[in-house]
Amino acid sequence: MRLGALLQDIPYRGEAPLEAEVSFVTDDSRKVCPGSVFVCIEGAHFDGHSAAEEAIAKGAVCVVVRRNSHAAPQLFVKDTRAAYALLCAAFYGNPARGLTLVGVTGTNGKTTTAYLLKKIFDHAGYKTGLIGTLVNMVGEKEYRAELTTPDPWELQGLFREMADTGCTHCFMEASSQALDQHRLLGLRFKIGIFSNLTLEHMDYHKTFDRYLIAKRKLFGQSETGITNLDDEYGLRMFEGTNARRVTYSISRDDADYTAKNVELRADCVDYVLVGRGQLGRVHFGVPAEFSVYNSMAAACAALELGLEWPAVVEAIGTCKGVPGRMEIVPINKDYTVIIDYAVTPDSLEKVLRVLRPTTKGRLIALFGCGGERDTRKRPIMGRIAAELAEVVIVSSDNPRSEDPDAIIAAVLAGIPRTKAQVIGEADREKAVLLAMKMAKPGDVILLAGKGHEDYQYMAEGKVHFSEREIVLRNA
Repeated sequence: MRLGALLQDIPYRGEAPLEAEVSFVTDDSRKVCPGSVFVCIEGAHFDGHSAAEEAIAKGAVCVVVRRNSHAAPQLFVKDTRAAYALLCAAFYGNPARGLTLVGVTGTNGKTTTAYLLKKIFDHAGYKTGLIGTLVNMVGEKEYRAELTTPDPWELQGLFREMADTGCTHCFMEASSQALDQHRLLGLRFKIGIFSNLTLEHMDYHKTFDRYLIAKRKLFGQSETGITNLDDEYGLRMFEGTNARRVTYSISRDDADYTAKNVELRADCVDYVLVGRGQLGRVHFGVPAEFSVYNSMAAACAALELGLEWPAVVEAIGTCKGVPGRMEIVPINKDYTVIIDYAVTPDSLEKVLRVLRPTTKGRLIALFGCGGERDTRKRPIMGRIAAELAEVVIVSSDNPRSEDPDAIIAAVLAGIPRTKAQVIGEADREKAVLLAMKMAKPGDVILLAGKGHEDYQYMAEGKVHFSEREIVLRNA
């Protein structure tokens, strides 16, 4: 594609060979090759402007900059992150315009809601795409997911494949970082969904208000916004947007969709979904009140997109859950091991409160806190675990370059004098084996934080680590 065609919708100044053929668009200086456009982005650890001259030397057609990089040719734009997203979309021919996009944002529940929506529409006979934390999918074809919301080049490539292979819908998680970094710029969502907002990602956003503003950008790009009316920030998602308002709630009758006769069981939830003058009896095979909210959000979106009530309810009933979300590991033991992706104080508390009344023996909670991430939640998660579990094992969860023992110490600092047995073990595999060795008949072991992940980010880099494999191998 010609450079001039790529720049058609992007305000810029400067001169470059507009007739030149572009083979690649990247913000990674290591990937620059002849015929590419290099976009200089200022990141937390590296400023792309410092690699601009190198990119030209490697054969880049031009560099896109926010300030003078002393390379030539260079094109100046107001925001290089925004330009990168629009350049990638243009290179692939703006494929998302041919898809019905549904975005899901919120602190918790994004993965389950998006996953459920794909299941519902697949069950109804549609070919769909999925973009999220667990996996990226084009129809039934799976691609490994590295980020909750991919880099614009990868994202637009996935959209292109979806459009080319007959997908009609794409259900995707919209992370606050992706929204803040303009990765989704230029996309128009048929529906945006908001689940909830609790303390998370303060290492990046710095303030809770900036976190909320980033999330709200999804509704600014959505034709319809579907929000959780029971969350105190639910209605604030519409501020400054033109999104049509749709609400769901467990407790409020003034919502467009409500859940009645909610029954929380040990292995599932059952309720009656009421809205738009109709109702349907919903059964979802994942326990806890948050499963009611997640399945409601997915059901509301499917109904607003035109699916019939019986088809939606039936599809949810066939879904047995999401990998790494309240997942019971199948072992032949007299205790239970559950893996869940709880990485925030709110999500950890909710999972422990679900397990507490159904645990016949002791509740053993094993978790950690990520390195180079929000430090404020560490003591909070320690306190929550000690209040709700008889045994607390604090270990590593992607410590990155931080000292794992220092992270554990910060978590333990939040635990007051307690009846709970508290153990610190930085080696996560040893911690898992310790929990299994300690377990008695009727106990429940919660392995929180890793969920579907089969890796750890350590000081030496990314290493393979699967709790599921460890449990099955030693059961």
